Formats: sequence, structure tokens, C-alpha cells
Amino acid sequence: MAPYQPIACEQHERLEFAVLRRIPLWLRYQDASGADVAAKIMPLDVATRDAAEWLNVRFEDGHCEVLRLDWLLEIAEQPLAGASPASN
Repeated sequence: MAPYQPIACEQHERLEFAVLRRIPLWLRYQDASGADVAAKIMPLDVATRDAAEWLNVRFEDGHCEVLRLDWLLEIAEQPLAGASPASN
């Protein structure tokens, strides 16, 4: 696994705010195997461990995962039905 690359403070704060306010998010990220994934998630917690920062998420189907923050490629508040997410 590549060394962790810290994300911008603004993005980190947005994630923490989404956790606190229970704001659903749309994410595009690379998974551990390097594949591009897009998903709607509920952010549960932002944590630091093993010299990296992680986002605990729950997917629409109910399963939970932990994503390394430097795997995140795009983050947006979950769009309303029929709208496309705004990139950030």
C-alpha cells in the first residue's frame, strides 16, 4: 500500500461536518485494489490510525467499510433524486 498522502484541511473538515450532521454523501474513490468506485454513503466517523486517516461509511445496502481519505477522488453532498452530483 502506498504511503498516506494527507488530504486538504477543507475536505477533512467537510467530512467531519458531514459525520456530525449526518449528511449523506456521494463519493468517487479508488478502492484498495485501485478500482474506481462511485457510491452514495452515510459517513459515520473520521479516524486516525496506522499513520493514515480513515472514513467509516455505511452504504445504501447497509454494509459498512472503512476508506482511507487519500483514496477519495470526489466528495459531494448526496444530490436530490434526478440530479447529478456536483464535483468538489
